[in-house]
Amino acid sequence: MPEYKNLKIGDMSDNGQITIVDEDRLCYIVKSVSNGAVGNRTISKALLKEFTDYVAEHPDTNGNSAKEALSGKSEIDKYEYGYNATYLMLAKMILGYVGVIGGQTTSKHPKSKKITNLQQIYYGAPGTGKSHIINETICGESVIRTTFHPDSDYSTFVGCYKPTTKTVKMRDMAGHIIKDDNNEPVTEDRIVYEFVEQAFLQAYIQAWKFYANSNDETKKQFLVIEEINRGNCAQIFGDLFQLLDRNSYGFSDYPIQADNDMRKQLKKAFNGLNISDENKVHINACYKGDKDYVKQVLEGEILLLPDNFYIWATMNTSDQSLFPIDSAFKRRWDWQYMPISKGRENGKDMNWSIIANDNEYDWWSFLTKINEQIGSTTNSEDKKLGFFFCKAVNGKISAETFVGKVIFYLWNDVFKDFGFDNAIFNDEDGSTLSFDKFYATENGKVIVCKDKVEKFLENLGVDIVSATIEAEADESEEDEDGNSSSTSERDYTKYSINGIGRFGKNRLASECVKEYIKLHPDIPANEVIRNWKSLGYIVPHLIESKEEFKVKRLSDSYLYLINNTTQSLTTEIIKNAYFLLTGITLEDEPLKKMRVCLAIAKRTLFVYAYMPKRLDCQAGLGGVEQREVVRGNVRQSATIEMKWVEEVAE
Repeated sequence: MPEYKNLKIGDMSDNGQITIVDEDRLCYIVKSVSNGAVGNRTISKALLKEFTDYVAEHPDTNGNSAKEALSGKSEIDKYEYGYNATYLMLAKMILGYVGVIGGQTTSKHPKSKKITNLQQIYYGAPGTGKSHIINETICGESVIRTTFHPDSDYSTFVGCYKPTTKTVKMRDMAGHIIKDDNNEPVTEDRIVYEFVEQAFLQAYIQAWKFYANSNDETKKQFLVIEEINRGNCAQIFGDLFQLLDRNSYGFSDYPIQADNDMRKQLKKAFNGLNISDENKVHINACYKGDKDYVKQVLEGEILLLPDNFYIWATMNTSDQSLFPIDSAFKRRWDWQYMPISKGRENGKDMNWSIIANDNEYDWWSFLTKINEQIGSTTNSEDKKLGFFFCKAVNGKISAETFVGKVIFYLWNDVFKDFGFDNAIFNDEDGSTLSFDKFYATENGKVIVCKDKVEKFLENLGVDIVSATIEAEADESEEDEDGNSSSTSERDYTKYSINGIGRFGKNRLASECVKEYIKLHPDIPANEVIRNWKSLGYIVPHLIESKEEFKVKRLSDSYLYLINNTTQSLTTEIIKNAYFLLTGITLEDEPLKKMRVCLAIAKRTLFVYAYMPKRLDCQAGLGGVEQREVVRGNVRQSATIEMKWVEEVAE
């Protein structure tokens, strides 16, 4: 059984219906007010104890049901209950189900559960998902949003009189309505002043409307304030500040008086609104005295936040707030820190990437690396980047978006006060990678320099998700013993050059050539080719002369056509062969180019026709040895026909 309250002389129910006027060892003398009738009743303490025990076990019972259940069930019950409604009210006063005003007052509100997080601020670095978590949490609820800024004030947050256009009837000097020939009133548009509700008042009114005729769980109303620290909170909230003190049941501890203008607006908004008697009792039970607070709310006399009114806000810790939030304001809120973590959706990690040229760089790897640099440079968590700092499209962040948002923020808000001496800001030539280098002009248009994006990401050591140069490798690769491995088994180990960058093996080779040329700018091209080929033919066609490149292109086109000779000579085959030969996509080009391509095809087939018949190319291309024989013969033919090819290609 719960712990019971002892009623004393002077105790009165918060609705004024029951008052204890006297007592002795056995009875209470109770003054009862019901439907305008007033009378004193003698109530047995023993019977009241029995009634109270039953109500404690059956809190939803009514007086008649309790009377029927208890009559004749115990030794002390020598007569039937005559005052069952009075017994029920006294039992609820004892149990705390009804507030008691008097010598020993209580503010219990047992119908309501204890409510937390009514006023909560989500704070953290930009992009940590503060707004995202709010949206997910309150999805499906009634929400009104606003954003604070330096010019925000009480009127823009609560409401005020504003000029509006209104159609009114015209009147003559005597005040009579002017009518036209059809006896219809003549109207005109006039500028009038009307009270306009803003975000707070809209949410406040809606919250109380949800209480209308609600005996069960009341629908929640959320007021979401974005960037709460960008405005002067003391100025914006004004006397509403007092309402933020909530009792343990979610209602404002200290209601405030509404001014005349707001009173009129609230009374108009609540006109016809009905709060059930049960809810009135429970709400009034939260406060001392005999006032009907619910009635005052509906009349617009006072403002009082109900327990279904939630005020949630976001705050970026990196913002240089013009108006610091004072401690008195802070303590009236619950604070939820949002750490930097990998984004998740539907219970799975979000694997975003940054696109730069032909490479994809892991977004989370970038965040980890750059946040380490930000922390060590600024000694602050506030400037770090959260996962949602940038928005990806289908999991991809374009170089343009990356530069416009991330690079701009890093160069202008984070590192500008600390300098750019760190190696991560080194350009190719050893100079500083300044912000302007990320942009260039091409054909009169400003474009993003993706090479500079790659350089910065490589300086940081950001992981490469994939690279086109690697993706274009054969589906299976053979080692020196002739063993093949599938693409999924390929070695994706990353390497750096002189401690800079992270490259796959294929990309590493080309980057080494670039680095060699940069370190030996005066060496002729032929010498560069010769020096690198002296290392061995490790990566085919890694470095080659112009003539070698042409021969390779021609041989590739020949092999393609040879491989398709059993098929009809379709337009698609011709276009593909032309691309392999020239590097130009032939898409419905003029007939002249098509004829050129046909000439190439016929010439190639002619060369193939005179090859040794023992070379069954369709079958031979499936074996390494025969493939190499075919390739060798075709290359030989290609060399002989080089002059002709050059003429055709031109």
